[in-house]
Amino acid sequence: MYTPFTSTEEAQATRRWWLVDLEGQTLGRTATRIASVLRGKHKPTFTPHIDDGDFVVVINAEKVHLTGRKWKDKKYFWHTRYPGGIREITAEKLRARFPDRILRMAVKGMLPRGPLGRQQLRKLKIYAGAQHPHQAQKPETLPL
Repeated sequence: MYTPFTSTEEAQATRRWWLVDLEGQTLGRTATRIASVLRGKHKPTFTPHIDDGDFVVVINAEKVHLTGRKWKDKKYFWHTRYPGGIREITAEKLRARFPDRILRMAVKGMLPRGPLGRQQLRKLKIYAGAQHPHQAQKPETLPL
């Protein structure tokens, strides 16, 4: 049977584990690299509709760097689903409460919407400190 193009099967995907240390790294530049690895765009077998990406373990998320005055000026919005329920929080306050959410939201915006993007986002493991429970997977350092 003729197929006009070949595609990798998701079951054949070989997953690697990568380790990213965010200490002193810029948020946006690191988030684009992480999103690319989660999608699998660094592999020659990349197919847009298949989850062929790798796992990424991020440590020191609380030490991420934002340029300029973004710690005070950048705001994150959400709605409580009640009338007049729009809420906002600055990046500085969000880092104090939930240090991992700044990176998670940045990477989530770079992944596809829908079930495929949610599946790819589940392979991202973020930790505020330097310790992580994924030593058994032997993660390799991701060059940024």
